[in-house]
Amino acid sequence: MPPYNLITLLGPTATGKTTVATHLARAIGGEIISADSRQIYRGMDIGTGKDIAEYSIDGQLIPYHLIDIVKAGYKYNVYEYQRDFLKAFADISQRGKMPILCGGTGLYIEAILKGYRLIQVPDDLEFRKQFEGKTLAELTAILSTYKLLHNTTDVDTVKRAVRAIEIAEYYCSHPEIESDYPQINSLIIGLSIDRDERRNRITQRLKTRLDEGMVDEVRRLLNSGIAPDDLIYYGLEYKYLTLHLTGQLTYQEMFTQLEMEIHRFAKRQMTWFRGMERRGLTIHWIDAMLPLTEKVDAIRQLIHS
Repeated sequence: MPPYNLITLLGPTATGKTTVATHLARAIGGEIISADSRQIYRGMDIGTGKDIAEYSIDGQLIPYHLIDIVKAGYKYNVYEYQRDFLKAFADISQRGKMPILCGGTGLYIEAILKGYRLIQVPDDLEFRKQFEGKTLAELTAILSTYKLLHNTTDVDTVKRAVRAIEIAEYYCSHPEIESDYPQINSLIIGLSIDRDERRNRITQRLKTRLDEGMVDEVRRLLNSGIAPDDLIYYGLEYKYLTLHLTGQLTYQEMFTQLEMEIHRFAKRQMTWFRGMERRGLTIHWIDAMLPLTEKVDAIRQLIHS
C-alpha cells in the first residue's frame, strides 16, 4: 500500500486526461508515460490527439514517454508496450521522479497494473512436428508435465495445446524470462463525465480536428507510401478518413460514421474500466467537469491520504 510508485490516470476519450496529467506532473515532479495505443506512431498527430503543446506549461516542458516511438504502418502490440513501459518506468523512478501513466487504452493499462506476463515466444515449426497425430488428451498430459504457466483455455483445441507446449518449452530453455516483474503500487484515478457531455465533447473535438487539417494528415500518410489497409487497421479517424480519401465514403458519410464510431469507442472504454474494477483494481473516480485546480488537488490529497 502507500507510498505509491505510480500514478495512473485513465478515462474515456475527450475527458481531458492529458491536461490533468501534465499539471499534476508539474505539481508533484512527475513524468508522463502515455497509455495510448496510437500515439506511439510518428506522423499520426491530429487523429490521435497528441496535443504535444499541452506538455509545456508556462514555458516548462513536462517530460513524456512512449509517444512517437515507431513509424506509422507498423503494428505495435501489447507485449512491446509492456516492455517499453517497464524501461521508461525504471528510468523515471531511478531519477527520483514520479511516473504518471496516462491514457485510455484499457488493455495496455491493465497489462501494466496486473503485471501480465507477456513474452513474445517465436514460432518453432520444427518443434511442433513431434506432436503431429497426437490427441488433445495426450497433448494436455504433456502440457501438465511443465510448470503451470497457462489457463485451461490453452488446451481447448489441438492447435492451442501444441502452442502452449511450445511456449512452456521456450520458458524452460530461457530461464532469464523468469526475472521478477517489478512491484508496482499504483494509485488509479479515473475521470468520469456525463454521457451527454461526453458526446458533445466528442462531436466538437472531431469538428475541430477536421478544421485543423486531419484530412491532410491522413493524405500525407497515404502519399508517404503507407498502404490504405495499414491505416484502416488503426481504426477510428484513420479508418474512416482513409475510406473517404480512397473514394469509398463521401465527406458527410465519413463524418457521420466516424462520429458514431467514436461514441461507441468511448462506451467500450468505460466497459473495460468497469471490468478492471470487477477484476480487483480500485479506481478513484473524479468528475472531469471540475475545475482543473480542483482535480489536481483532489489527486494530490489521494496520494497523501
